[in-house]
Amino acid sequence: MGHGGSVIEELTSDHQEVAALFAQIDNLAGADPQRRELADRLTMELVRHAVAEEQHLYPAVRRFVDDGDDLADKEIADHSEVERLLKDLEGCQPDDERFDGLIAQLKSTVMAHVADEEDRLFPLLAEACSAEALNELGEKVRRAKETAPTRPHPAAPDTPPLNKLLAPGTGMVDRVRDMFTGRGKKG
Repeated sequence: MGHGGSVIEELTSDHQEVAALFAQIDNLAGADPQRRELADRLTMELVRHAVAEEQHLYPAVRRFVDDGDDLADKEIADHSEVERLLKDLEGCQPDDERFDGLIAQLKSTVMAHVADEEDRLFPLLAEACSAEALNELGEKVRRAKETAPTRPHPAAPDTPPLNKLLAPGTGMVDRVRDMFTGRGKKG
């Protein structure tokens, strides 16, 4: 979850972890219960990642990148779609006929979002910010992921200041639920 380095390095590492989780899900047979466990880990990673981006990356994009408001709004809209899909997936077991379709739709949406960030947004941010500013943002993102929610909350605020105020409390509740249910524990 925390990798170190600049915000771009941190978030790119997250993107690689998410791609690996999708591959693991794809490599298992349809009704294998491990697919549900992997889907839970995927959900946890995607939610923490999105919350950290919404709290720190997108405000920086708005501030430093030309047309940053439009870029940030588009990325937040992508997050809303991902969160809706995660919420639909939350109640699905691998033997549910909707599971594979939701995973495929989620993978398509997430990977398009990742490509957009890595190919367009990250280079613009790197051009607009100093290495020191990018490193500071990386540290803020790592700290945000530590307290972020682990479950989808589509109705939660996705822009400052409310997202920064509410996410840690929601995250604490989610982590307590995860602890009691064993959700997200590696094999």
